[in-house]
Amino acid sequence: MIWLIGNKGMLGNTIEKLLKERGLIYWASDTEVDIADYKALEKFGKDKEIKWAINCAGYTKVDRAEEEIDEAFRINKDGVRNIALFSAKRQIRLIHISTDYVFDGGKEASFVYSEDDKTNPINIYGKSKSAGEEEIKKILEEYFIIRTAWLYGLKGNNFVYTMLRLFKEKDVVKVVEDQWGSPTYTADLAGAILRIIEDNSVGYGIYHFTNEGTTNWYEFAKVIYKKAKRLGLVEGNKKVAIQPIKTEDYPTAARRPKYSVLSKEKIKKEFGLKIKEWDKALEDFLSTLSLPAK
Repeated sequence: MIWLIGNKGMLGNTIEKLLKERGLIYWASDTEVDIADYKALEKFGKDKEIKWAINCAGYTKVDRAEEEIDEAFRINKDGVRNIALFSAKRQIRLIHISTDYVFDGGKEASFVYSEDDKTNPINIYGKSKSAGEEEIKKILEEYFIIRTAWLYGLKGNNFVYTMLRLFKEKDVVKVVEDQWGSPTYTADLAGAILRIIEDNSVGYGIYHFTNEGTTNWYEFAKVIYKKAKRLGLVEGNKKVAIQPIKTEDYPTAARRPKYSVLSKEKIKKEFGLKIKEWDKALEDFLSTLSLPAK
């Protein structure tokens, strides 16, 4: 019995599809159950026998969070505390999704962030997500926190969709080249999350999951363009120049980590996962977009 919290978001949508495909029994909720209201959680869960909760709910508007500070913390800290309290009361095993933005991005390019590295977020979104992690650690002895990064999937806004739109609208697209990380396809992350449940795992703790390999936004954009062109997602005769720019040439309200590559060794070892390279995962995603609508 699984409670999927935040099923209308990008990751939650993918997880729900996988739950249906695998015939797993689950309940799903989104904004109709306000996680920042403990009574709302109790009301939703009171008659349900829940063994696992997957929390995909979160405030994810990174730039807007710099202004909507209270709202970011209301959902990412207070809401997470409520889910942890509810999980503790009902002995529910919690899988919570967090982010690479809990790190400051100050590592040198030859190093990766492990689960034990000290967090030091540099924007409000990262601070609110880090605060949520701390609430879980205070309340629960046994939990799964999975940090991910550069997420894209079929539902919602993401970098891949932004690039595909810009390739149609513009002849020149400028993309930041000095922020490094690892893209993550929601289908691959969803598979890892369900592995934990299907294994009935007790390997509790913090884990990192992204697709394999490292890139920057500029190189990512170039690969999206090349693959999209080949799959017919960009008009055959349309040529787009993709130009690299520095972070300071593209000012945003929130600072981004310059280098936030996450080590996946722990999750691979614990669950026997083989994780796809990011460019292969991107190919899988773009291939689904190029299929004729059913």
